[in-house]
Amino acid sequence: MSAPDRSILQSALDWLAEGRHVALATVIQTWGSAPQPVGSQLVIDEEGNFLGSVSGGCVEAEVITEAVDVIESGLPKALEFGVEDNTAWSVGLACGGAIRIFVEPLSSAGRSSPDEVLHRLVSDVEARHKVALVTHLATGARSLAHSADDLGQGLAPALDDAFRRDKSVALEGSDGEIFINVFNPTVRLVIVGAVHVAQPLVPMARALGYDVVIVDPRTAFATDERFGDVTIAREWPDEALPKIGVDGRTALIALTHDPKIDDPALIYALGSDAFYVGALGSKKTHAKRVERLAQKGVPSHELERIHAPIGLDIGAQGAAEIALSIIAEITAVQRGKGNGRR
Repeated sequence: MSAPDRSILQSALDWLAEGRHVALATVIQTWGSAPQPVGSQLVIDEEGNFLGSVSGGCVEAEVITEAVDVIESGLPKALEFGVEDNTAWSVGLACGGAIRIFVEPLSSAGRSSPDEVLHRLVSDVEARHKVALVTHLATGARSLAHSADDLGQGLAPALDDAFRRDKSVALEGSDGEIFINVFNPTVRLVIVGAVHVAQPLVPMARALGYDVVIVDPRTAFATDERFGDVTIAREWPDEALPKIGVDGRTALIALTHDPKIDDPALIYALGSDAFYVGALGSKKTHAKRVERLAQKGVPSHELERIHAPIGLDIGAQGAAEIALSIIAEITAVQRGKGNGRR
């Protein structure tokens, strides 16, 4: 999950629509034990009202003061805070780390200019398109990048790496320093089977920021009493999955042990861009599964994508530990740590 809170940009646009004068503060570099990750944002209006965080409360007051000045001047500004700064102790940055924050006006006190780039960015985020907000720090000029081609050959590797690692970055471009703020789609976890293992798995996935959807046509299993406010699709997978959407930021796991439910889900997932496809069951169970799916026309190279037996081998016992092993494997695959296997 990337650092930016998508709601901050929407709040900034809402404030602009209300006629407020607004600045946006973004963490563009960190060193040591920085309190917030690169890409974290804070939106501020001319009255000092704010939403979000760039330091967990350590330097917010100083940043808000500077942001009001930025709104007045209409000029962006880069700020640095570290434990050795004269102001470090007074603003509370005593964690031993250092941060660099870019404060930019979205509108100034003399004019109101809602930014079309930000509107398009929010639309891309809502549509689950991977996108990066590219800011030239000297001028504050903003643009969007969806692929390596959008930044030119020199910066293409950096953009590819930022998308892959889900990590925003500041670097030198041909026209000066730029900041690439990555807005990858939220990772979606589709759990096929409202089984016992799914119950501890849901809060673990949510703690990692995943959007969680449960698919299970068995209404006795798929109940609000067992899963709270999680989205539940009480349909067969071949009906539910096209509606949900399975893309390159989706992990799908089949947990029912029932071929009538698991197999259609796996067939759909293997034909998609899902970055992770896993299935519960022993090696013997999986061998039978592979045979069934092959008979249904699934190519061998797609069958090899299935992580089964599911989860990292941590000696898991009981539903909670199995859930932990599944989340660990999904995370390993997402972060590019091999294929997450043993």
